Amino acid sequence: MSRARNRITEAIEEQAVPLAGSDADFDAIIDAARGKSVVLIGEASHGTREFYAARAAITQRLISELGFAAVAVEADWPDAYAINRHVWNASPERTARQTLQVFRRFPTWMWANTEVLDFMDWLAVFNRDARASGTADRPVGFYGLDLYSMGRSAEAVIEYLDRHDPGAAELARERYACLDRFADEPHLYGQAVDYGLSQSCEKAITAQLMDMHGKAYRAVDENGLLGDEEAFGAAQNAKLVRDAEEYYRTMFSGRPSSWNLRDRHMFETLEALRDHLGQQLGKPAGVVVWAHNSHIGNAAATDMSQRGEFNIGQLAKEKHGGEALLIGFSTAVGEVTAASDWDAPAERKRVRPPLEGSYEELFHAVSHERFLLDLRGRNPMTELLMQPRIQRAIGVIYRPETERQSHYFFSSLPRQYDFIIHYDETSALQALDVTVKDPGGEADDTYPSGL
Repeated sequence: MSRARNRITEAIEEQAVPLAGSDADFDAIIDAARGKSVVLIGEASHGTREFYAARAAITQRLISELGFAAVAVEADWPDAYAINRHVWNASPERTARQTLQVFRRFPTWMWANTEVLDFMDWLAVFNRDARASGTADRPVGFYGLDLYSMGRSAEAVIEYLDRHDPGAAELARERYACLDRFADEPHLYGQAVDYGLSQSCEKAITAQLMDMHGKAYRAVDENGLLGDEEAFGAAQNAKLVRDAEEYYRTMFSGRPSSWNLRDRHMFETLEALRDHLGQQLGKPAGVVVWAHNSHIGNAAATDMSQRGEFNIGQLAKEKHGGEALLIGFSTAVGEVTAASDWDAPAERKRVRPPLEGSYEELFHAVSHERFLLDLRGRNPMTELLMQPRIQRAIGVIYRPETERQSHYFFSSLPRQYDFIIHYDETSALQALDVTVKDPGGEADDTYPSGL
C-alpha cells in the first residue's frame, strides 16, 4: 500500500464509528437530524438488504424520537398511497403483504421486499398506538415521489371525482382520453408526439391540474384527516399526470434532460407534501426521503453536474441549506438482488471487488467491517476524501462485465453527503413473491436510467 493510501486509511480509521448492531449505532445521525426539515437517506443499490434495514432503523428513530411526520420514497404516488392507507390503518381488510402486491411492474423487489414489509408493520402499530394514547395529531404517512404512473394516476383522479364531483369526473375523462391508447406503454406516447403521429395532451392535462387545485374537495370522515388526505392525493395524481406527460415527451426529444424533469418532480412533490403536513399539523413537519444515492447525494459534487443534471439532494441543499441532511451508503463486496436487463428476472448476483482508486476500495482497507463517517466537519479525513474519486452505483440492473462504464461515476464525497455508512460485505435483498408484470402495465420504475 502506498504512503498516501496509508495516510487516508489512517485518517478514516481515526474518524470511523464502528457499527455494532445496537440502537446506539446511529446516535450521531439522530443528533444531527434535530431541527432538520428533511433527512434524505440513500442506498448504493436497489437490491441490498443492509441498506434497507439501516434506513428503516434510522427512520424509526426519526419518527419515534424526533417526531418526523412522513416517509417519502422513490416510488409512484398511487402505489405508495396503498402503503399509506395501510400504515394509517385505513385498510384493515388487507395485510401488509397483500398491500405490497400493488408493486407489479419491474422491478417489483425494489419495494415488495421483506425489509419494507417489516417497516410497514412497525409503522402501522406505531400509528395505532399513538392514536390510542392520544399522543399524535395525525398518523405518520408513507408517500411516493416518482412519476411513472401516468395512466394509473389519471384513473385515480377520475375515481376520486366520481365519488365527489361526477360532472368534473366526466370532464376529466374527456381530457385524459388522448392518453388512452398509450395506457399500456406510456413511453410510446413520447415517441408518437415526437414523430408527429399523435397530438400532445399537454394543454388538456394542464387544464385538469388547474381545476384540481382550484376546487377544495374535502370528504370529511369522523376526524376530517382522511378526507383531506384523499383530496391532497387526488391533486398530486393530477400533477403527476402533467409532469409524466412532459417527461415522456422529453425522453424522445433533444430538449433538457428527462433526469432533471424527474428529480424536479420528486422535489416539488416533497415540498407539496411538507406544506400539506404543515397545514394539517399547524407547525413545520419533518420528512424522511428514501431514494437511491444518485438522487439524494448532492449532484453538484459529482460529474452529473458537468452534464447539466441535478437531483433531489442538490435542490434540497439549495433551498433548505443546513436544514437538509444527506446520508449515503456504500459496500465493497457481497451479493445484490438485480437483473441483467430490463424486465429480466431478479437474480442474486455477486458484487465485484471495488475498482482501484474508488472510495469503496479505500473503505475496504479499513479494519472495521461496518462503520459510519461524519463528513460535515473539516479534519484530515475530510480533507483527504475531498479529492474526486470514482464511486459505485448499482441500480435495478447490475452488469459486472461492464462495471467501470455502467456503475461508476466521479464524486467528491464530503461535498456529496453529510454522512456515509459503509457495510464492507452485504447481502441480497429478499423479494416477496409477487407477479412481475401486470397486464396493461406501464413503463417500468426507474426507466430508463435504472436508478
